[in-house]
Amino acid sequence: MARLFKNGKIARADSADFRTADVLVNNKGVIESLGASLSVSEQVEIIDCEGCLLVPGMFDLNVHGREPGEEHAETLASCAEAAIHGGVTGLVLMPDTTPPVDSGNLVKSLQDLVSEVGSIRMLPAGCLTKGQKGERLAGFSGMVSRGIPMLTDSGNSVPCPDLLRRCMEYARDFDVLVATSCDTAALSKAGAVNEGKVSYRLGLPGIPAMSQEIAIDRNIRVAQHTGARLHLQQISTENAVKSVASAKEAGTKLSCEVSAHHLLLTEEQVVDYNTHFKLSPPLRIESDRAALVAGLIDGTVDVIASNHSPHSDFEKSADFGSAPFGVTGLETTVLAIYDGLIKPGVFGWDLLIERYSKRPREIIGLDPVAIEEGARAEFFVFDPNAETEMKRDYFKTKSPVTPFLDKTLAGAIRQTVV
Repeated sequence: MARLFKNGKIARADSADFRTADVLVNNKGVIESLGASLSVSEQVEIIDCEGCLLVPGMFDLNVHGREPGEEHAETLASCAEAAIHGGVTGLVLMPDTTPPVDSGNLVKSLQDLVSEVGSIRMLPAGCLTKGQKGERLAGFSGMVSRGIPMLTDSGNSVPCPDLLRRCMEYARDFDVLVATSCDTAALSKAGAVNEGKVSYRLGLPGIPAMSQEIAIDRNIRVAQHTGARLHLQQISTENAVKSVASAKEAGTKLSCEVSAHHLLLTEEQVVDYNTHFKLSPPLRIESDRAALVAGLIDGTVDVIASNHSPHSDFEKSADFGSAPFGVTGLETTVLAIYDGLIKPGVFGWDLLIERYSKRPREIIGLDPVAIEEGARAEFFVFDPNAETEMKRDYFKTKSPVTPFLDKTLAGAIRQTVV
């Protein structure tokens, strides 16, 4: 059935101003018309959006879907539900499944699983190294032929710079994006939180900021030497932002991402050994958080990516040192950023749409989505005057492990149209 979204205000990436208009979506999912006070037949469902915003669907470049292999934590179906619930209408699946997606055949197998879900665009990425072990190249040719959007070992850094060089050289020749997590294992060791006063106070092994920063500088140098397109996953420090800015100024083919958690939280929130705050990279200090926000605003930081990393309550119930890194993010990112940054006036909806909808799609060669006549309907209805209680029964993910659990966030996503 066709649907008419009445009385809403349309948000967009190219303007901080909203356009007041009705939006008619036909029964084929296309925006048929857009204008003031549209009149329709009785066969059209009318959704009153008074006081609400219509926002283009977000796109997440860093999602761990867990299937196949860890369906106890998440399935592709529950991942898609969580994404839609959080206003995300497309995403890239990290290849750290069981087995890892390191060949054309495994890409095809995951694409077949995704096609059975079918509700949103979910694009499988491929591994840089075989089995994500950092020892030899994965099967680039077969994976590229299947249309992967990027090559990445997701949460694992490639330890050998010569192997990383060869990865980038092959990726350059195939014209495919290389995405890297940046960590220096010899420095991180068995760390659990940011190295500093909180790690000392809690008696936990720390992960120094330079562990990420050294790896970032190395990866940038390799990208500059090879001419490959490089995307840095989950940067978290002030010096990381400076390195990215310097490399971009030098003409490096470079982009980077940050999570909502690192934009909003610091190590000071890690209290009572609550594993819902155990993230990779770890939460840093306030000056790092502020630098990430500033970098997002000035364009040094290209995109927001949730790093949605679901784990079961059982896994996260271990002691802080033993519990796995990672939390969910698909259902919290938009709400948390609205609550913590947009509503207080740090930046507007236009920047969020640019960094979490438009630019992520552009980085992997997709066309941005917009709310305009003739376009495929791909947007969500956001009520800025409501509140959302982040209780367990709110979540569609199988693993509602998040720093925002039991918090009340400003705003509410009323529905997502795909």
